Amino acid sequence: MTLEIPFHEWGSASSAAPGILLLQEIFGVSDYIKERAADLHALGYYVIAPEIYWRLDDTELDESAPDLMPRAMGIVQRLDWDQALADSVAALEYLQARGRRTAVVGFCFGGGLGYNVAAVASPDVLVSYYGSALPRLLELRTEAASLHHFGNADAFLDVDAIVPALTSTNTVEVYRYDGAGHAFDNPLPMFHNADASALAWRRTEDFLARHLPTTQG
Repeated sequence: MTLEIPFHEWGSASSAAPGILLLQEIFGVSDYIKERAADLHALGYYVIAPEIYWRLDDTELDESAPDLMPRAMGIVQRLDWDQALADSVAALEYLQARGRRTAVVGFCFGGGLGYNVAAVASPDVLVSYYGSALPRLLELRTEAASLHHFGNADAFLDVDAIVPALTSTNTVEVYRYDGAGHAFDNPLPMFHNADASALAWRRTEDFLARHLPTTQG
């Protein structure tokens, strides 16, 4: 199976490794997202990160620019959600066609998009970091083993309202981090909370090891 969407990959599609679909923040497939992809590949996974903005023009972002946030918000507001969902589902199907188990891992914009993907396309595992679109997606359900991370100081999401709604018959783990705001895993100084980031990543590694092992046992 071929994939029309431009994507970055870590590892070989022909390998026996489980596949992970990594979904970007509003800043695109940034250096940070590429670093997380490399981290996941180091754990033994085949990882792809599609360019969700590929249908749009003028999407280049300078993370050091003072207008980073308004520029990024302007780009994501031009994005067709249904088309982004269809592209992401196609990327997951590309992974599923390999005959290996799969996970969706998403951050912020990608965390919400990943939740939507998991509800319609059945990956084995979902890891969502502070999914920004979750408030309007909570009527959806997924059978994927699911892990959610939220900062208790998130000024963008009403975490108290979201967490009780994240219930279903599948395996769901939710962690909240005191003092951490939205996008706390992103290394940019305006977002980063080092303690929350490190703890959340350890929990992500543990969750993936339990629910998407890289070796046959």
